[in-house]
Amino acid sequence: MGRVKPNILITGTPGTGKTTTSALLAEQTGLKHLNVGDLVKKDSLHTGYDSEYECYIIDEDKVCDALEDIMEEGGVIVDYHGCDFFPERWFDCVIVLQTDNSVLWERLEKRGYNEKKLQDNVQCEIMHVIVEEARESYNKEIVHAVPSNDVEQMESNVDRLVEWINNYKPSPA
Repeated sequence: MGRVKPNILITGTPGTGKTTTSALLAEQTGLKHLNVGDLVKKDSLHTGYDSEYECYIIDEDKVCDALEDIMEEGGVIVDYHGCDFFPERWFDCVIVLQTDNSVLWERLEKRGYNEKKLQDNVQCEIMHVIVEEARESYNKEIVHAVPSNDVEQMESNVDRLVEWINNYKPSPA
């Protein structure tokens, strides 16, 4: 039997609005928002710390093991900047948030990203790395790249997702 409630992956380069979009969507739908970065820190699902990028090195196997049961239940919004290591079966919809480079640069500067981390993330966005990763990892029919440059676009994305969730019909197992 399929999930009663859908699982959604909200992904994109750091600074595109994943956490804000996911939180708004969870608030409006009652789905559970799961921020993978927070989970990695809280449950030590990493192999150490990368001082150059100033972040934890995620242990993808540990993350997938920790999420397996939760994802089977359904009704989860997963928020993470990577997407190619999650099992394809977990998601009914994959949203890739995209942000104009100048907007993204400002957002990452405000976060205090070091120069290398800032440049690498903006380059990642320019090259559409996350979009390509999502399209290679999931059925293209469920992958949607959407703009996330301002509050209006974010709200529009959430509104469209709420409508999709309200019309979700589980597929037979």
